[in-house]
Amino acid sequence: MAKKGPVLIALETQEVPPVSDAPAVPDIDIPRGQAMQQVANLVTRKPSRLLRWFWSLLAALIGAMISLAAWDYVNALLERNLWLGWGVTGLFGAVVLLLVVLVLREVAAFGRLARLDGLRHDARVALTDADLAAARRVTDALVRLYAGREDTRWGRDRLDDLRRDQLDAAGLLGLAEREVLVPLDAVARGHIEAAARQVATVTALVPLPLADVVAALAANVRMIRRIAEVYAGRSGFFGSWRLITAVLSHLVATGAIAVGDDLLEPVLGGTIVGKLSRRFGEGLVNGALTARVGVAAMDVCRPLPFGAGLRPGVRAIIKGSLSGLFGPKQS
Repeated sequence: MAKKGPVLIALETQEVPPVSDAPAVPDIDIPRGQAMQQVANLVTRKPSRLLRWFWSLLAALIGAMISLAAWDYVNALLERNLWLGWGVTGLFGAVVLLLVVLVLREVAAFGRLARLDGLRHDARVALTDADLAAARRVTDALVRLYAGREDTRWGRDRLDDLRRDQLDAAGLLGLAEREVLVPLDAVARGHIEAAARQVATVTALVPLPLADVVAALAANVRMIRRIAEVYAGRSGFFGSWRLITAVLSHLVATGAIAVGDDLLEPVLGGTIVGKLSRRFGEGLVNGALTARVGVAAMDVCRPLPFGAGLRPGVRAIIKGSLSGLFGPKQS
């Protein structure tokens, strides 16, 4: 009868491989905001000089062909029917007049943006030199800039009442900032939070290829356009594109468009990375990068530099706009 018990099988002695030869443990696939990264690369990428010449010559050629075709068409109508030809000529004239008006609006928008740049530069110089007279000139220019804005009337009246008590440049510019610009900052922050939520939602819920890139680009252009309108009125299409190019170029140059721990922590938290799907994580990070772009746009569009403690924190905007977006808010 066989003896009951464990059966031992002798194996040949094999050499145990060292731990150093074991494959590395793969890192957690942390969302990196690919849509916003592609938007930044798309906007800031400069075409070659040859390509720019090609598009310029192509636009000139198409414009010449359209003009000649319109001229021949109107002449043919005039030969067939005088009144009909003059009617079409009037329509063409109206289109050209409207085009001129649109061009003038774009030029005026560029002028307003240049005015903001000049005010911001003069304010920095006045603060650096502690020049009260220069600060007063900047304050007067700020009041003139918003003279027709009803949403700044109360702040301008308060500034007019209190400015005589300020005896230094920093105090006067700080007063102007608090009374006139802080309410506008709140409106701009609302636009940033709305854009961040939109980008996060579209990225998370629309799995179509390039849809998140198109949505992020459109939302960021619209956000920057609205921020410019808050501080300086309508910026125009080309003015908005100039702004987004300047903002994203600055962020790319400083590395601020990259995702770091300071950005992931307020969005994803310590352990939620493993609980969220990859798509939701990408949505949250793209929304956070949109918030960072919005704050940079405020820096570019604001007529005065931010004073101490008044610049909105990116982390606070991220928490306010994205916390609880795909779940209950943390108290």
